[in-house]
Amino acid sequence: MSSPGHESANIREVFCSVQGEGPYVGMRQAFVRFSGCNLNCNYCDTNFGNPGTCDYEREEGSGVFEKVPNPVSVENLESMLQPFEKLHSISLTGGEPLLHAGFIEKMDLSVPLYLESNMTLPEQARKLRENITYVAGDFKLPEAIGDTCPETRDTHVENTIECFKLLRKSNSRDCFCKIVIGRETKPDTVTMAAEAIAPYVSCIVLQPETSLGGEVRAQKFTQASVQTLLKLQKTLLELTDTRIIPQTHRMWGCL
Repeated sequence: MSSPGHESANIREVFCSVQGEGPYVGMRQAFVRFSGCNLNCNYCDTNFGNPGTCDYEREEGSGVFEKVPNPVSVENLESMLQPFEKLHSISLTGGEPLLHAGFIEKMDLSVPLYLESNMTLPEQARKLRENITYVAGDFKLPEAIGDTCPETRDTHVENTIECFKLLRKSNSRDCFCKIVIGRETKPDTVTMAAEAIAPYVSCIVLQPETSLGGEVRAQKFTQASVQTLLKLQKTLLELTDTRIIPQTHRMWGCL
């Protein structure tokens, strides 16, 4: 890895918990939640503005957060992560962590890095091919990206496919694709997306859309039916391993 240098980034949160999505559900991770995002997805539950401070939960699960001034240097982040033990990996999430590729390049840690990305920034993804061990890549469907700028809307599918090519599964890296499925999701669009990236991933995860705030009553207005999800899974299994996995951290209230 590169030497630390003097890179810094605006970070919203640093804490230790377990992965709540995808095939690595339940794995113990440290989470680094970067600020800033290049998309504006309809179902997003994260405030991605630049905060003045980073919330740092030194003792996992305590709910006690220290305020660390932003931007945070690479060296400071590494020291913040030091207390967390027995980790499967360090989750780089957001916002969109690829916006901070230069910062991530400088991180020098003994724990594998787990990238959670919207996979729409191929030039930044190219920088991290040798740094990332696990890629949790979203495929944002056109109907999901809200009022994102027109230029991004026009190119995001092409850029997403390119990112999956760059960060594809290999002997030293796992890469899987997550697709959020809501009531308005078009199955044909999902199938076309899956066909485009199937050669580059170990599996596709169909994630039922969760309403903002997670209210159970609101779920029925946003979620696809069980039948729709099962039919879609059956179709995609012709292409690659396909699983239906909801957001489990919402079920028991962890970060």
